[in-house]
Amino acid sequence: MKKLDKIPTSKTQRAAKMLKVGTGVGANYVKYWGKKLVSDKEAAKEQLDEANAAVIYDGLSEMKGSALKVAQMMSMDQSILPKAFVEKFSLAQFQVPPLSAPLARKVLTKELGKSPEEIYDSFDYDSRFAASIGQVHEAWKDDQKLAVKLQYPGVAKSISSDLQIVKPVAMRMFNLKSEDVAEYFEEVESKLHEETDYTLELQQLQDAIDSCSVMPNLTFPKPFKEMSTKTVLTMEWKEGKHLSEYDGMEPTQEQRNQIAQTLWDFYLFQIHELRKVHADPHPGNFMVSPENELIALDFGCVKALPDDFYNSYFKLTHPENISNRETFLGILKELDVVTEGDTPEEQKLLADTFERLLTIVNRPFQSERFDFSSPEYFHELMMLGNELKDQKELRKLSGKRGSRHFLYVNRTLFGLLGLMNALNAGPVDVYHHEKYLTKRALNGRRA
Repeated sequence: MKKLDKIPTSKTQRAAKMLKVGTGVGANYVKYWGKKLVSDKEAAKEQLDEANAAVIYDGLSEMKGSALKVAQMMSMDQSILPKAFVEKFSLAQFQVPPLSAPLARKVLTKELGKSPEEIYDSFDYDSRFAASIGQVHEAWKDDQKLAVKLQYPGVAKSISSDLQIVKPVAMRMFNLKSEDVAEYFEEVESKLHEETDYTLELQQLQDAIDSCSVMPNLTFPKPFKEMSTKTVLTMEWKEGKHLSEYDGMEPTQEQRNQIAQTLWDFYLFQIHELRKVHADPHPGNFMVSPENELIALDFGCVKALPDDFYNSYFKLTHPENISNRETFLGILKELDVVTEGDTPEEQKLLADTFERLLTIVNRPFQSERFDFSSPEYFHELMMLGNELKDQKELRKLSGKRGSRHFLYVNRTLFGLLGLMNALNAGPVDVYHHEKYLTKRALNGRRA
């Protein structure tokens, strides 16, 4: 994999890089139109998707930062992007081109105030993992192996300008106006700024360690505040394989079930006990130790759930609230899915659509145990997603739909479901996490 000696950091440089990407995409379309005339149209479209995915990913991986992060987020939802884009953009989880050793040393020395050799006993300038916002290096201090996460230069400063580049694409993709997406982009921008503050991430990691210690088979890397800054985070090195590599460990079915149960409990405990959640559930953020413990990584993106949103959102897990149309519409209004300006026909369309979606999404919560390895369940979920994406009546609805909090909460829920399916585990105890909840949280969940 190539290494980068520089990253475009100014608005002009990054805009020029995106212009180059656009030129490459345009050239691919010219080739596509020619191939359509002489070859199979479906094959030509697949080749176009593969070529465009490669051009866009290569450009974003050289830019790093927010645009690449958004691409990575979108790759987690296979109903949004063509397969070629999902496969390519998923590399942004931890396999992007890293900074070269000289550039990494220069950035680290500037951020730490001393050279890495003065702070650590040893430091490996070849990164072990590289993602959209930072890369991880191996280091040693006092006979302890450390993971040092280094943020790419210019990432924090380029968030706003990067999102301005992404915004028109999102508006065209989802048929929205600028005023409709403003609140959502404010939410994304706010979370991205949080993700570039490693001081905040260190605190959120420590909070998770303190609050989730009640759950067995779950572990976290210990952070070291004295060797960390706003753009450098030093943690204990944890040995293990990412979830995407778990199959290579040849786990038994019992071990798969154990990891799946731990992952499920971790997320449900955070949501109902802490009212906040690790909101970046992709395979690169979880590892499995040789002892088959789940290791939770990267607490840069933690989403707090306001009480009013939490209460309304989880009313939708109760079938009686969905089957009663008046109650259901009231909840959808609380969540800004249905507005006072909607006609009766539009309200019915939205209620019918969400009833179908929630009937599938909520299925795991309607029984004590659920088999997340079920291909039928996930096929049904994917097919409905594809159907709704192409439904013209929904696309014609004007205005924003849904609270801003939906963005990261839904991303978390569907990301979790995807991880559970990928683990290919057997039945999971859906309410097993309740044994760790305090009485307050347990009563709140069942309200």
